[in-house]
Parts: sequence; structure tokens; C-alpha cells
Amino acid sequence: MTVATRAVDARSRRYDPAETRQRVLEAANLLFSTKGFAATGTADIARAADVSEGSIFYHFGSKKNLLVDIGRMYGERMIAVMQGDDALADLDPGVAITRCIDFAVEHKDWETLTGESCSEGKPKTMMAAEAEPFYHASRAVTCDWAQRHISAVLAKQGITGVNVAVAAMLIYALVGETIEAVLGTSDTAQRAAIVAEAVRFLRSACGLPAA
Repeated sequence: MTVATRAVDARSRRYDPAETRQRVLEAANLLFSTKGFAATGTADIARAADVSEGSIFYHFGSKKNLLVDIGRMYGERMIAVMQGDDALADLDPGVAITRCIDFAVEHKDWETLTGESCSEGKPKTMMAAEAEPFYHASRAVTCDWAQRHISAVLAKQGITGVNVAVAAMLIYALVGETIEAVLGTSDTAQRAAIVAEAVRFLRSACGLPAA
């Protein structure tokens, strides 16, 4: 490939709407999670993504809408990690929650936006308001997946009469509390005990024996 051809190819990628949109999401994801939402301007995102500032508003409408899409992207990536290559009916809930916690620990930069503190385990209430669009978008995506997962697991065992929407909501709360507790301590044994208890509880809730 010649230099001229590479230049044309680079320009075509730069102006491809889907590719531009993804670059903006990735740049905003990095900046929001490291600098914080309020401290990051759309001009900062445009520079990092190598796009015009106007293209951000064209694709997302506002910085808040961009945060919603990042929350959705975060939820989708977490789901991909939780499910892996497993079919929903065959995915052990204990395995799913362990993968989820590992993902949250790996991406704990988002504590600064979502209001969790790894060092203290206490919410940073001043950050909570700006985190709401991210939180609600991520929650909607993951709860929808949790409903499908629970339905598949219960159906495989022939269990009926469960309100899966409520069950998914409660499991989401359990996972959130577990993640906060894990991030709130650096003690390896304590972390393992927290995860083990969450796994035991979740498997029991899904009608499965203790691992």
C-alpha cells in the first residue's frame, strides 16, 4: 500500500460515521473516567478523538447524552465478560458474578464518576448527581440481560412462578453492594470471603446447590 493510499484510507475512516462515533465514545470514556465528567469539556473530547467539536453534538446531541451512551457501552462490555462463550442456560450465576466483580475491579477508574471510593468504601455524594445518566443506562442494559439469564437458568431446571424482573433488580443490587464491598478493602482474604458469600447467595436464589 502506497503512502497516498494509506492517507486516503485514513481519511475515509476518519469521516466514517460509525468509526467517528466510536472514537468519540472511547475518548470520552477515557477522559470522563480519569478527569471526571464536569472537568471534561466537549473540546477536550474532540481533540482526543481527532474530530470536530460539532461532530460530537451531531452524533450525541449533548455531553449528557454522550455519558448515557458510555454507560450503555460499559454495561454491554460487562455483559460480554460475564457471559463469555457460555449459553445463558448453562452459565452458572456464581461464575457470572465473579466475572462481573473482576471486570469492575479492573475498571475501577469509574469510581470517580459513579460515586464509589475504593479506599474508603463510602459514596462520594457530590459525584452522584453527575453520574446518574451513566448509572441508569448501565443498569438498564445489565438488568435486561440479567432477566434473560435468570429466565434461562430457571427454565432449564423447570422452576416457574418467579418474577424475573424483580429478581433481576434484586440481583443487580446484590452485585452492586458486593462490588462496593470488594473495592472497599485491600485485604485479599476479606475480598475472597465477600465474593464467596455473594456466589453462595446468588446460586441459592437461582435454585442451585452450593458450589
